[in-house]
Amino acid sequence: MRLLVVSLVTCFFFTAAGCNSKHVPLGGKVVYSDDGSPLTVGEVCLEANDFTARGKLGEDGTYTIGSLTDTDGLPPGKYTVSILGAVKYVPGPNGHPIPEPLIDKKYSRGATSGLVVEAAAGNRRFDFTVERYVPK
Repeated sequence: MRLLVVSLVTCFFFTAAGCNSKHVPLGGKVVYSDDGSPLTVGEVCLEANDFTARGKLGEDGTYTIGSLTDTDGLPPGKYTVSILGAVKYVPGPNGHPIPEPLIDKKYSRGATSGLVVEAAAGNRRFDFTVERYVPK
């Protein structure tokens, strides 16, 4: 049993290292459409089939995508883009903080965001412009 576990762990690390060598470093910036100011809260998520890679937004709106580590990139290919966690907390009716969206809800799913990237060797920077959340 111990040999099986060691073998599986070893295979995982060699597979991860092999995949990582083919990853495309990728990043960019997210800004609001109305004034060009940066979105500074949340994560940019790229998805294709059963694969997901994420990059946390910085104070200047920039992000770097990672899959196995925070900045290792992702395999070449076409990805849908979503932006998760773009909320601020405001006082609720009982004094408990409640989340208030910062961007339109369509960006919370790759299928509705309208954002797609093609990660390739010469295609490594993707900037996005997003609309602010407007209460209905």
